[in-house]
Amino acid sequence: MDKKISVVMLTKNSSVYLEQVLNALKLFDEVIILDNGSSDNTVEIAQTYKNVRVHEHEFIGFGPMKQLAVSFARNDWILSIDSDEVLEEELIDEITSLPLNENNVYAIKRDNYYAGRLIRCCGWENDYVRRLFNREKVQFDSKQVHESLILNGIEVQKLRYPMKHYSFNNAEELISKMQHYSTLYAQENQKKKKSSTFKAFSRALFSFIKNYIFQKGFLYGYEGLLISVSNANGVFYKYIKLLEKNRK
Repeated sequence: MDKKISVVMLTKNSSVYLEQVLNALKLFDEVIILDNGSSDNTVEIAQTYKNVRVHEHEFIGFGPMKQLAVSFARNDWILSIDSDEVLEEELIDEITSLPLNENNVYAIKRDNYYAGRLIRCCGWENDYVRRLFNREKVQFDSKQVHESLILNGIEVQKLRYPMKHYSFNNAEELISKMQHYSTLYAQENQKKKKSSTFKAFSRALFSFIKNYIFQKGFLYGYEGLLISVSNANGVFYKYIKLLEKNRK
């Protein structure tokens, strides 16, 4: 590749897919892993790869954590991925052959899987994420959850090839993430946004109808129903938790 790229990644108990993820990244100059309290063998696996450097830090929110990981990189070009995202050979070839333009952010399409099944419903089917950027031009915002890159007028270019995203293996993982994200949302927006039981119920109902009907979750059997219900629960509980925090 013409320009060296540093890969950055957050981990916590990420051992299930980590070897697949890191095996796909051997061509990159360095991989920065920022771990926040893994109790499995995530760190041990990461340390067996020559191009991987592991740092550890307590969890301070997704936006701040990702920006901290970027700060550890040697290179200005950053590829930010999750510990359950596997880059395929075609995508790596595309990335490494790009004439990287610092005025562009490059977006990658994710093929999202639930328990090994490719899901193309509930908003999972056209999932482009902005992941490749020059850190001199672009940074992560400070949001606790649903963080994003601050573009400041930078153009977004979509890449052709997707990556595999092994989102969830079971309902327990879906529920756990919903609980974590809804709590972070409530903490971040306490006294900043208003909430009510009506808002929680109405927005959750709209979320379910959108996912299950308009985004065709009904075509995917129990997986489509489960994802639609889980998304609606996440919406409901983030507003209920916010309501409770605002009352304190």
